Amino acid sequence: MTKARYEGYCVDTPTRFVQERFDDINVYNQNAKSLLTKASGFISAYDFTLNPYRGCQYGCSYCYAAAFSPNSNMRKDWGKWVIIKENAAEILEKELKNWYAKNPNQYPKIYMSSVTDPYQPIESKHQLTRRLLEVMLDYYPTPTLVIQTRSPIITRDIDYLQRFQRLRINMSIPTGSELVRRDFEPRSPSIKARLNAIAKFKNSIEYLKGFIPKISITITPLLPTLPADETSFFDKLKIADRIVIQNFHPSQNRSLVASTRQETEEIKQKYPWWYEDEKLSYMQFKKKLIAQLPGIEIKEGKNGFGYD
Repeated sequence: MTKARYEGYCVDTPTRFVQERFDDINVYNQNAKSLLTKASGFISAYDFTLNPYRGCQYGCSYCYAAAFSPNSNMRKDWGKWVIIKENAAEILEKELKNWYAKNPNQYPKIYMSSVTDPYQPIESKHQLTRRLLEVMLDYYPTPTLVIQTRSPIITRDIDYLQRFQRLRINMSIPTGSELVRRDFEPRSPSIKARLNAIAKFKNSIEYLKGFIPKISITITPLLPTLPADETSFFDKLKIADRIVIQNFHPSQNRSLVASTRQETEEIKQKYPWWYEDEKLSYMQFKKKLIAQLPGIEIKEGKNGFGYD
């Protein structure tokens, strides 16, 4: 099978062309052969992972998902391209139909998403994730669904999401300091916007109107929070029922291996007070979380990413 060649990232004649520009990113369209991928490794508690897009506009400096780019040039340009899986809804319909035919009355456990953000900015225009939710809601019992995002756009779909009997929203907030966020993930939404999104869920769904989702704040990877912001951050974390913390993935140069990008190492140099003894910083932060958030689950790494 001929490997796809993307316009702007190949020497030979491209087989995939830029279909539009969204802000400063190249957008490509592509049909997917499958959508539900058997879950393994870090998220092996699930049956499937589901990624509506390939690539992510947020382009966080540390993101391990860059390792799964189509080629080395696109890996280096992580955050500046997105591939839309045009036929995703149709493929998901077929795959869920097959699942329920083989497993009547047994719902699949789906993690959305493992290597993209299903609510990155382009979702506001193309609404691909929303269409996938609509497909899932056609089945009963509905899938167990965990959504990993850092985007307030998720609140747009409260009308659909409140219909899932088993839903957990993992809101990624790796730091309590805007200064740190802008250094490590400058293209991502503000911390305040993410917290406001969680509050909107809490305030918008009533027991008589829908199912209340479980809410996690994933501080993954754990980035520094400036001492002046710590107390306020811990107080705001009380809105969640679970906090998940995790260090960086090991840095590796191999493709198709989850690893932290090298550019993160340069950013770390701005915070020697934290990274000179990163293990100690991690343990001290964890200790404070436990002390200041009694009654809230504090989980680490893989143990925190399950639905239950």
